[in-house]
Amino acid sequence: MRPGPLQLAALPPLSLYVHLPWCLRKCPYCDFNSHEWRAGKSSADSTADIPEQRYLDALVADLDAALPLIWGRTVHTIFIGGGTPSLFSPDAIDRLLGDLRARLKLAPDCEISMEANPGTFERDRFRAYRAAGVTRLSIGVQSFNDTHLKALGRVHDGAQAIAAVEEAASAFDTFNLDLMYALPGQTLEQLDADLQQTLALAPPHLSVYHLTIEPNTYFAKFPPVIPEDDDAYAMLDRITERTGQLGLARYEVSAYAREGHRCAHNLNYWQFGDYLGIGAGAHSKLSFAHRVVRQVRLREPRRYMDGALAGAAVAQSEDVAIADLPFEFMLNALRLKEGFALAQFGERTGLATTAIQRGMEEAERKGLIKRDLRHVWPTERGLDFLSDLQTMFLPPA
Repeated sequence: MRPGPLQLAALPPLSLYVHLPWCLRKCPYCDFNSHEWRAGKSSADSTADIPEQRYLDALVADLDAALPLIWGRTVHTIFIGGGTPSLFSPDAIDRLLGDLRARLKLAPDCEISMEANPGTFERDRFRAYRAAGVTRLSIGVQSFNDTHLKALGRVHDGAQAIAAVEEAASAFDTFNLDLMYALPGQTLEQLDADLQQTLALAPPHLSVYHLTIEPNTYFAKFPPVIPEDDDAYAMLDRITERTGQLGLARYEVSAYAREGHRCAHNLNYWQFGDYLGIGAGAHSKLSFAHRVVRQVRLREPRRYMDGALAGAAVAQSEDVAIADLPFEFMLNALRLKEGFALAQFGERTGLATTAIQRGMEEAERKGLIKRDLRHVWPTERGLDFLSDLQTMFLPPA
């Protein structure tokens, strides 16, 4: 790694992200790198022909090629995302985690999260993932209302969602439930019903997402009628109020958790930590003594497998420009309700706080942040208008 212009006194914590790209069906709102698996649809098991072993071979080859970039560093968290990782068999996840342990120095309390969707597992499958080494499950419920689930293109119904959460609660000490709001045609009363069912299941962690119409999705071409902004704000206020009453504290703009159940992997993202991403389309952010580097893997799964097995999984690799570092740090750190320590800005970017002084002054004038001599944190208004707050730290044009 050639000399660079920064001077980082220490490297931030390191996480690993593993992308498993296949889904049974592409949701109309989804702009993630996920791909419908069609090859097995004529068989009784529509996931039977997913090339598990070849893809795992590619992941290992990808990791082996990347090891010199992270040599000697401890991995504090692992997140297996998708796509729908629960389409992969427990044996495949067991092999994957064994391969990772053989190559990486994992922290003794390493959090290993995995995404799972209702409707993609049979009874006891979650226990098998736990036995393989997964410590935390993230369940993509989105709603318990069958009409809304159909509108969102989900493959499960409300009963399957409840069964999945109950199965996760019995198999794992901690898990997350994903819930979406401002859905097509959704009323505040319907949101209340979803929220009541969610809280009755007592998840230790809840992630909530406003349905947004993303470019290059089915909904972008055929947009549904969704609630007005004022109605959506009322829904979010209701979620925050009800969760707080039951001990789920909002600690990030879209995340609520009981004490001791925050997502360590996502916290590392939001605190501008490092992460190595392997798998189709995965992103990495890696710090070195004198530079910060971003990488992107080949996006299409078969091209990725071919490339990784040939030692060429990386599609893009470039240094983060010094002028972009303040915005990239603030884009993440301002999502946290507790904000960040000013000293951490210097540690993670190698820059003086003068680089964000003008943006902080403007944000404070507008009531979007508060600060003292050591810390900066968003106000409730700042969290509500987070995009406006973040743009105040964009580099000059």
